[in-house]
Parts: sequence; structure tokens; C-alpha cells
Amino acid sequence: MSNVDQIRALEELAAMDAEVKTLEEKLAEERGVLGGLKESLKELDERLQVDRTTVGAADKQRHELQLDIRTMTQQIEHSREKLNRSRTERESQAAQRELEELRKLVRDREDEIQRIDTETAPVRSQLEATEAEHKGLTEELAAKEGDIQAKVTQLESDRQTRGGGRDLIVKRLPPVLYRRYEMIRGRRGAAIAQTSDGTCNKCNMALPPQLYHRLRREPLIEQCPSCNRIIYFAAPQQATKVD
Repeated sequence: MSNVDQIRALEELAAMDAEVKTLEEKLAEERGVLGGLKESLKELDERLQVDRTTVGAADKQRHELQLDIRTMTQQIEHSREKLNRSRTERESQAAQRELEELRKLVRDREDEIQRIDTETAPVRSQLEATEAEHKGLTEELAAKEGDIQAKVTQLESDRQTRGGGRDLIVKRLPPVLYRRYEMIRGRRGAAIAQTSDGTCNKCNMALPPQLYHRLRREPLIEQCPSCNRIIYFAAPQQATKVD
């Protein structure tokens, strides 16, 4: 395989790798959108659980206090009847004390209910807002999930197709050259570079004049002394952007 053919294969390989990289970035972006929505929904679920637990405990306590008030209200009625049936001053005073004590207990329960309502009002308000946000996000996720998943599936298919075609190009390269390409790509991202004016078009450093003249005279494959990328000469009118 001539150097010209190897250079052409390197260019095709670099172009395909750049295309696959772009597809992978798009794939990561689409997955990131989907993952971000799901993560936000998870955070809302956690907030809802905490707020619902708080409100639930408050409602339970409030219900127990209301039951106490109902029971004490019945006891107050009995105490009134007892007061009305009193025959002596002693009985009347005892019934009156019992009545006042029950009334005080009812007021205490009512104050406690008021305290609970005041303290949980912001939580209830936040709970309503979170539930509305959760509902909106759930609807947004449902609307986007199908579309995003379709994009992800298509991108995965495109990436696999491009990646599969890559093997055919690799077979056209000498194993040693391919290994060097992969090693540089792993370190630098872009493995090949061109020069048309004595400067590496990747690192923008000037090549040694002797190296540049050799590259101009014949289709050689060398490495840039500055960035170590595989470099070759391309006439200005033929120079292309390689990744």
C-alpha cells in the first residue's frame, strides 16, 4: 500500500472518527436531557414524601385533638346537667370547677389545633406547589420521553453503522501505523495533521525546514515534533480540515 493510499485511508478514518464522536456527543446530550428530567422528578418525589409525611402527622394530631374536644364537649354537657341538679353549695361548686376545667382543656386543644394549622400552613402551600410542579414535569417527561428515546435509538444506530464501516478502513492501514494513530488519538483527540506552509495546522508550530521540505518532495507520513501527531503535506488548494 503506497503512502498516498495510507494518507487517504488516514483521512477517511479521521473523518469517520470525528463523525462518530459527534454522534456520541449528541447521544450523550439527548440522554442528558432525559436523565435531567428524571432526576428532577426524583427530587420532587423526595420533597413530596417529606412534605406529605409532615402534613400527614399534623393531620393525625389535629384529628386526635378534635376527638378530644368532641369527648370533652359531651362531658361539659354532663357537667352542666350535674350543676343544674346540684342540691347543695358543695355540689354546685364541685360541678362548677369540673365545668371550668373541661372548658380550659377544650381551649387548650383549640389553641393546639390553631398552632398546628399555623405551623403547617407553609408546608401545605409548598406541598400544593410541588404537586403542581410534579404534575407539569411528569407531563413534560411523558411528552418528551418518546421523542428523545426515538432520537437516542436513531443515534445509536447511526453510531453503530459508522463504527462498523470503520473496520473496513482500518484494514487498509498497516497495523503499526494504525496502532500509532490510535495511541495519538487517545492522547490528543485528533491524531492526524496537515502542513501546507511549513506549519502544523493542529498545534500551529513551525516544522523543521528539513522535515517540511521532505514532506513537500514526496508523500511521506511523519510526526509533528511539537504535538507528535501524524503529519503529511497537503497543497494549499487540497488542504482540508482533519480531526
